Amino acid sequence: MLKKFFPHAYAPDVYAIDYEYLYEQGYQALIFDIDQTLVQHGEQSTKEVDELFKRIHAIGFKTILLSNNSKERIEEFIENIDTLYVAMADKPQVDGYLKALDMLGTSKEKTVFIGDQIFTDILGANRCGIPSILVRFLRHDYETKIGKKRQVERLVLACYRLSRTYQNRLGNVVKEIN
Repeated sequence: MLKKFFPHAYAPDVYAIDYEYLYEQGYQALIFDIDQTLVQHGEQSTKEVDELFKRIHAIGFKTILLSNNSKERIEEFIENIDTLYVAMADKPQVDGYLKALDMLGTSKEKTVFIGDQIFTDILGANRCGIPSILVRFLRHDYETKIGKKRQVERLVLACYRLSRTYQNRLGNVVKEIN
């Protein structure tokens, strides 16, 4: 029952993902969540995020943002990023994911979803059949409390870590740190 909430891989953040490895494995496109995945909730893109997308595109990936945010929020966010987007995606419903695949012109098997929420991002990707990478959600250093949903996510993540069958189904997607 819990497996529908399990990601295919887990990474500390979007910068720890080995995108070259994913490309070598035959993946052609990446779908990203925005808030708490790429930036803090409601914040604009950063120089680091902009550079990350340039690097990902230079590797050869197509990208799209899939967000429950408004079109206006996303358009402000991508001011310096050349990427497609789906606004008001209603994650975890599959329609937004399918629309993203159609816009990218790729298949589920050649696409990876990257997000921070188990009950929206990962569940939706799993429902749609898209491999997923869960990243640790971003929060400010001064934030000490997390909501009930995040507490339940911690329990699901603990079960995921105990279940070796479901870990690293994409291979070793986390970069080795020298």
